[in-house]
Amino acid sequence: MSLTAVLPGATGPASPSVSTVYRPQSPVHLHQTVRPLSRGSGDPCFRVVGESVWLGVRTPQGAGTLRLTPGSASVEATAWGDGAEWLIEHVPELLGHGDDWSTLDVTGNAFLADASRRLPGLRLTRTNLVVQMLIPAVLEQKVTSTEAWRAWRQLVRAQGTAAPGPAPVGLMVAPDAATWARIPSWEWHRAGVGPQRSATVMRVCAVAAGLERTLGLGRGGGEVQKRLRSVVGVGVWTAAETSQRAHGDPDSPSVGDYHLPALVGWALIGRPVDDDGMLELLEPYRGNRERVMRLIGGSGFRKPRFGPRMTIQDHRFH
Repeated sequence: MSLTAVLPGATGPASPSVSTVYRPQSPVHLHQTVRPLSRGSGDPCFRVVGESVWLGVRTPQGAGTLRLTPGSASVEATAWGDGAEWLIEHVPELLGHGDDWSTLDVTGNAFLADASRRLPGLRLTRTNLVVQMLIPAVLEQKVTSTEAWRAWRQLVRAQGTAAPGPAPVGLMVAPDAATWARIPSWEWHRAGVGPQRSATVMRVCAVAAGLERTLGLGRGGGEVQKRLRSVVGVGVWTAAETSQRAHGDPDSPSVGDYHLPALVGWALIGRPVDDDGMLELLEPYRGNRERVMRLIGGSGFRKPRFGPRMTIQDHRFH
């Protein structure tokens, strides 16, 4: 254990820290790997400062702050708070340890082969935190990202806690399940979250311990999806978005997403497709379908834009 000095722009005094240096056997690109953990550019639990990624995390042992800084062939990790030791213990899986891409063969598709060549450090993250990944996914159901991320920011800032240690100003730790469950209806409404989504969050919190036990089933799969979807209001899309991040699921494409089928279609065959078409295109990669999705997303490819964007509805004052 070491003491870490206060950083410029950080909050609070220096506090005891726990550190490690993760040296993976295969290359790991920090930012590409943890990018799915960011809920928009203003996510209060995710911050990029220089080359470092800062995370405010609600661990099973309490609030923690994690700073990840890439090196030439390693990632330096430092954590603060009650959850510090837990965070350091889980750094390898957070950065893709156990994520085996050897069974993915993309040589038959020029786009994917090129993306794979350009993204050698891309790995699937595994946070080992089910409810912390599931709640923001519920908030993202059937609304635009802008609406969902606005609600996430507002609720975390109101109900979360400041990240411990010398964290950047404004870095927060999301509430635990018990706190989420106590949020009054008027605060959900003020954040623009309707009763259907807030009720789903309440049901998730009621069975939080059981959902966390799905981590013992491995890196996703049918049984994990079944248990996540046993909560009323958690469907195929929400379960997939959760297992991708919490379990490191390599085969859970987000079926039902407004944008993804067209993105996959344009990337792989040069035209848009629907959910069924997306699944057909991904079928040759079964077992690795989420890895293919991450290659497409990480490649920088953008589908053509036609027509106006979806109108954002604000229900907070109606």
